[in-house]
Amino acid sequence: MAKQERAVRTRESLISSAAEIFDREGFAVASLSMISTQAGVSSGALHFHFASKAALADAVESAALDRLRIIAGAASREGAGRLQYLVDVTHGLALGLRGDVVLRAGFGLCGDTARVTPGELREQWRRWVEEAVTEAEKTGELRPGVVPESAVTAVVAATVGFEVLGSREEVWLAPHTITRFWELLLPTLAAGDRLAALEPEGSSGE
Repeated sequence: MAKQERAVRTRESLISSAAEIFDREGFAVASLSMISTQAGVSSGALHFHFASKAALADAVESAALDRLRIIAGAASREGAGRLQYLVDVTHGLALGLRGDVVLRAGFGLCGDTARVTPGELREQWRRWVEEAVTEAEKTGELRPGVVPESAVTAVVAATVGFEVLGSREEVWLAPHTITRFWELLLPTLAAGDRLAALEPEGSSGE
């Protein structure tokens, strides 16, 4: 059991260290020796867990997806509509990208053209947004005439843009930036009888 626990800790340390290196250097420049040194493990131990740099990148993105699921789950509040959920989860995502290197590296790797296999994290985010907007339409939260596909495009394009820009300038991920985005967008999305109850700063006041 102790051996298994050590193996789990070593794997987690490698993923965390790989995320830091990928986030700082990018996939092309990052090397396995950099990652093993950062993690404080031998090259042999690294290769025991991961056969290649690509496998490590996949593991980082998978760990980032787990974090995104946690953020999405935390934003889901009983009785809240889907538009408020979408506002809350984007605030949660921005907070995660500011403070969680694994989440940040996962999104960065997803768009890194040096990887042979493109990542799925941003596509998963698009699906979440699509599901939320579709549900908002079904429950009458959207203004008449709003095309759900256009709403999804606007939200995904903006949030991915914040993620990319925020990797260099954190102000793009600041709470007031996300709030201003929703202050601008919600009046064009929300039905008139729903708009006043929505909180662009997030229902948690983040």
